[in-house]
Amino acid sequence: MRIVIIDYNMGNVKSVFNAFKSLNANVKVTNSYEDIKNSNGVILPGVGAFKDAVNNLKALRLNDLLKNIIFKGKPFLGICIGLQVLFRTGTEGGKSKGLDIFNGIVKKIPSLKGLKIPHMGWNRIKILKQDSKLLKGIKQNESFYFVHSYHVIPDNNDIISSVAEYGINLVSSIEKNNCFGVQFHPEKSSNFGLLILKNFLNIVFESLKSK
Repeated sequence: MRIVIIDYNMGNVKSVFNAFKSLNANVKVTNSYEDIKNSNGVILPGVGAFKDAVNNLKALRLNDLLKNIIFKGKPFLGICIGLQVLFRTGTEGGKSKGLDIFNGIVKKIPSLKGLKIPHMGWNRIKILKQDSKLLKGIKQNESFYFVHSYHVIPDNNDIISSVAEYGINLVSSIEKNNCFGVQFHPEKSSNFGLLILKNFLNIVFESLKSK
């Protein structure tokens, strides 16, 4: 089972790699088109701005490859910016187009009730999909670590698997078929974060068994 973590100069790759290695996973950090194409599962982590992330993927000629991988059913996990770029439009630094896997927009978190932006630190999630594959074994109101100033607003709420309250309900995870995304950082979220990553490994393993 070959898992790739895409390195596209958006940071946070090493900590994600170390988290997967702690689970004894066969993972490789790469931006090689062939490595990504021939993998069994793909992780797109990252911190930073939406527009920069999309531009970096385009510069590496990976944007179309990622879209094809997702549409063909290969397990995919986006973390933080890796979740946000799955959507059609981002607004950070002006409107720009994402990978357009899902209809929706990425907007700045509203500053309500004196809450500081970015939304940073531990926050509880409310699980909306009780049959979520990625959140399997996670209890209601479990805490995860967040660092973000922008949040995703899907057109279709059916893809939302959990939310976190921060003045408003922020989407904390999504899933549809083989495509998963989390706004929080599982690699920084202690044992429950590792359980999320372990669940993704199991999703990849099950997808191989079904072929």
